[in-house]
Amino acid sequence: MGKEILRFIIAVFFSVFYRVQIIGIENIPKEGAAILCSNHISELDMFFIGYRIKRLVRYMAKEELFKNPLLRFFITRLGAFPVKRGKGDVGAIKTSLRLLSEGHIVGIFPEGTRKKTADKKNKKIKVKAGAALLAQKSQAPILPVLIDASYKPFSKVRIIFGKPFTLDLDKNKKYTNSELLLESEKIMKRIYSLMEE
Repeated sequence: MGKEILRFIIAVFFSVFYRVQIIGIENIPKEGAAILCSNHISELDMFFIGYRIKRLVRYMAKEELFKNPLLRFFITRLGAFPVKRGKGDVGAIKTSLRLLSEGHIVGIFPEGTRKKTADKKNKKIKVKAGAALLAQKSQAPILPVLIDASYKPFSKVRIIFGKPFTLDLDKNKKYTNSELLLESEKIMKRIYSLMEE
């Protein structure tokens, strides 16, 4: 089963069970590398973000998801690749940098774990350094995406794509983990600011 057929099935399912509103889709780069960064509410996030995008988003997804054969079948065809949580996964970083160098969109959730609702007031933001590290090493623009949803059947789901931006990071400098965490926090604040637009 090809990715276009999967996308069609997903689109039909979402149109029946959810009221999906896509905002700012014109902000998605038509070509070239980009790091798609989003808040993380559910395992459904990557499906809602990607099903109306013409370009394939290559997602970092926790390796546990790939243990389920059926789920692995779907997510690998939709662009996902595994990452080990709780430790620095050098392999996943190298894969991401290679994909970016080839001009792909790589998707990552900077918070590293799910939060049931979007943080509307930019409070209690906990991030991982990976998003900032990818931005530094690749020098690719960041595409911020906000998911505003409960994912309850027949509820409204808003997916907001912001304008791409870059971080002022020297590609060749060795930043501390604390410095990268601050940059990742900036990314998340930019994402949550989309709630007000």
